[in-house]
Amino acid sequence: MIVMNNLKYGKTYLTNQKIKKNKYGNKKCVYRGMIFASKKELGYYLALKDLEKQGKITDLKRQVEFELQPSFTFNGKKIRAIKYIADFTYIENDKLHIVDTKGVRTDVYELKKKMMMYKGYEIEEI
Repeated sequence: MIVMNNLKYGKTYLTNQKIKKNKYGNKKCVYRGMIFASKKELGYYLALKDLEKQGKITDLKRQVEFELQPSFTFNGKKIRAIKYIADFTYIENDKLHIVDTKGVRTDVYELKKKMMMYKGYEIEEI
């Protein structure tokens, strides 16, 4: 059983869901049936939900997928698409914000970040 404490709201959440530990040491947690990669990600989600309730941001979404390169066939072999999945996106003052709560910046992440820039998107790292 995982116990998730939310100090900001003074609530404790219990779940029977088994959660696999991440290879980088962060612990996944569950909040209202949603699985978050870390406590940091959950905390940022709750802060964004507050801003959404206050009307400061709109269209808050989680785990938004961006296709960086489509799938294709090479020498008869199908090559999968390259995708980046943002932790959060939201709109503030008519601007799209793409947010990633990072603990470890892997080489793969750095490459995908550059590909997102090439497509005209900026990733905000928390």
